Amino acid sequence: IAQLKWPPNIMILQPHLILLTAVSATLPYAGGDPTITTAEEGWEHAKKVIARIQQPFFPDVDHNIKDFGAIGDGVSDCTDAFKTAIDHAHKTGGGRVVVPPGGVYLSGPIVLKSNVELHLKSSSIIRFKQDPLAYLPLVRTRWEGVELMNYSPLIYAYEEENIAITGEGTLDGNANEEVWWPWKYGLQYEGRDRLFQMAKDNVPVEERIFGEGYYLRPNFIEPYRSKNILIQDIKIINSPMWVIHPTFCSNVIVRGVTVDSHGPNNDGCDPDSCKDVLIENSSFDTGDDCVAVKSGRGDDGRRVNIPSVNIIMRNCTMKDGHGGLVAGSEIAAGVRNLFAEDCLWNIPNLRYGLRIKSNPLFGGVAENIFIRNIHMKQVSRAAIRLNFKYEQVEVGPHMPRANNIFADNITSERSQHALQLEALSDAWSNNITIRQSNFSDVEKPNIISYIDGLTLVDVCFEYLPYRPSIRDVAIMLFIGASFALYLVEKFAHRTILVETRLGVVNITKPISSMMALSKGLNPLRSRAVHAKY
Repeated sequence: IAQLKWPPNIMILQPHLILLTAVSATLPYAGGDPTITTAEEGWEHAKKVIARIQQPFFPDVDHNIKDFGAIGDGVSDCTDAFKTAIDHAHKTGGGRVVVPPGGVYLSGPIVLKSNVELHLKSSSIIRFKQDPLAYLPLVRTRWEGVELMNYSPLIYAYEEENIAITGEGTLDGNANEEVWWPWKYGLQYEGRDRLFQMAKDNVPVEERIFGEGYYLRPNFIEPYRSKNILIQDIKIINSPMWVIHPTFCSNVIVRGVTVDSHGPNNDGCDPDSCKDVLIENSSFDTGDDCVAVKSGRGDDGRRVNIPSVNIIMRNCTMKDGHGGLVAGSEIAAGVRNLFAEDCLWNIPNLRYGLRIKSNPLFGGVAENIFIRNIHMKQVSRAAIRLNFKYEQVEVGPHMPRANNIFADNITSERSQHALQLEALSDAWSNNITIRQSNFSDVEKPNIISYIDGLTLVDVCFEYLPYRPSIRDVAIMLFIGASFALYLVEKFAHRTILVETRLGVVNITKPISSMMALSKGLNPLRSRAVHAKY
């Protein structure tokens, strides 16, 4: 049994297989309503949020797009047919605009209106045009966390309420390696830099004119400043950029959706400055983050200053992508009350399970984050990751933080790191609690830095056996066996804590130096930059 002093400069704790049990004081929640200080309070709050998120209802009236001139041959332009059908449904009190089964309907941007449900019958496809000029005139949108006037999203709504996209059909963004996606690699650089400079200079949004010649790809589905939104059962493929992007919205349900889109920046679902969002029973197979909660980038996010609050994900499968559940990187206005439960994150190409990312230029606070009953079959990097030097930015005036993170019953079958929690020396993150969790086949050390209040309760880390390299063997032979044993005693316990405050930690199953060698632990692998042993 070892006691960690308060605070330690650095302690290296962990052998090949360790069960950790800890007790530490819970820090008070700073900011937001209600005050949440425990996991139990958090999940009780989630129940109340779910109870008040209501599905929109529509008049039992169908408007078949064929009656408005649509032809499902994959060649005829159905843009006007969709517009006419939606306008008619809206003006006559609402209802369903129905895409009949079996056809492929080619269209430009579709603009939803209040009290209208776009419903795709099974085997129907809406395929969107590849010509960027089809997405004019420009509309107000948000691109990587900054407002501007840009190409219309493929499906858009502005200041509407009671809208839906439903059915068992497919939305095909028609992006590929020749259309839309190549803009990421060079063509967008000038426009992207111009936009971010305009935001820094506080240029009015109406004067941030982009579109043709600037190569900023549109998002797929983007309700904007809208409420009471349902996206259900559809399959979405080949998005130009972010797939589902509700922005400044409230009372949003994403249910039973399948996202299969592997282009650059193809995030699956990105609630952006939204309130009361439920994402459930959905599958994400993406080219970027599966679900990423956002609230604006840097100066422009702080200008608008609308956080994302009460975002709940449950019963979802993450098949591929950069992160399973992510807060960031554009979280300047903050993210608060983020929940995930009963999810499967199960493909090795998934880089991270839970990921929180920002930097001192973007800023933002992510707080009250609760995950439980999460099974990760394999993640290629870290099961839980905190990164506040995103995009290699370490200096800036807006220090990001993460406070009050609660993880319960997390299972990871294989990862490079179990925990990689790296806050900033000038902005410590507070109160991270992990309970009843098991991380197996871990390849590299946990790295935990600048955390004030870390609690591990019944957490087991099991490391892959280390196979010494020729270099390691040569070093041990050169320095002598006795010193090698000393290094094992010093470095084999592989959790690295840099300037981290804990309570009392009880370590069970301690191992001797010889046991460490027999377990294949590497006495030379554990390192921490700027740390004192």
